[in-house]
Amino acid sequence: MRLGVNIDHIATLRQARLDVYPDLLAAVRECLAAGADGITLHLREDRRHIQDADVALLRQIFPRARLNLEMAAVDSIAKIAGQVRPNSVCLVPENRKELTTEGGLDVRNNLRKITSITRKMQSAGIKVSLFIDPDAAQIKAAKAAGADMIELHTGTFAEFSDQQRPNYNKSRAQKELRKLLSAARLAKSWGLQVNAGHGLTYRNARLLSRYPGLFTEFNIGHNIIARAVFVGIKKAVQEMKALL
Repeated sequence: MRLGVNIDHIATLRQARLDVYPDLLAAVRECLAAGADGITLHLREDRRHIQDADVALLRQIFPRARLNLEMAAVDSIAKIAGQVRPNSVCLVPENRKELTTEGGLDVRNNLRKITSITRKMQSAGIKVSLFIDPDAAQIKAAKAAGADMIELHTGTFAEFSDQQRPNYNKSRAQKELRKLLSAARLAKSWGLQVNAGHGLTYRNARLLSRYPGLFTEFNIGHNIIARAVFVGIKKAVQEMKALL
């Protein structure tokens, strides 16, 4: 099972002072040396952390690294992706007032736009993933849009399944896990690769890792970076890889 390390919050720390530290390139180098299977970064429309230059430089310095670019389904970001050509893009919803992504993309009600962006990316040789809730209607729409894969939004599951979080609820976590497993099986039956991400931690990622036949890749960022504050980024990535 692959691990994509999201480096957004290393850039968050850098942008807090509008400085050059922490060095994003050094962080990526450490993540890859620790066994990360890919690097994920989100180029938001408001540029709150990752900047345009970061995306271009990472592609230039690490041409063989698996680069996954999260982005809103908008033409301006699609144009940048087409120039940089990451291995994949993951289309996600964006709300400028949100602290972090609040839910899955509504593919069903935005099918025409998402299909258009999907085709543009694929014509540039970029695989397309859609970040969606574990919902049959959204999976069906993702298939109709021509996506290569989906990334299931694990935020609700993560909130109830981590014993250190205030909303921990074992029975609710099991219910959310069943939703994710059912959605993953449905997507795979339709030929879609299934990834997972959002809110996953060292305590709950292992619960999903028990199903390697369903999930191809986990994209995890905030909890790894939080752990890195105490043990360093390389060890933090190695610890998460060991769980998977």
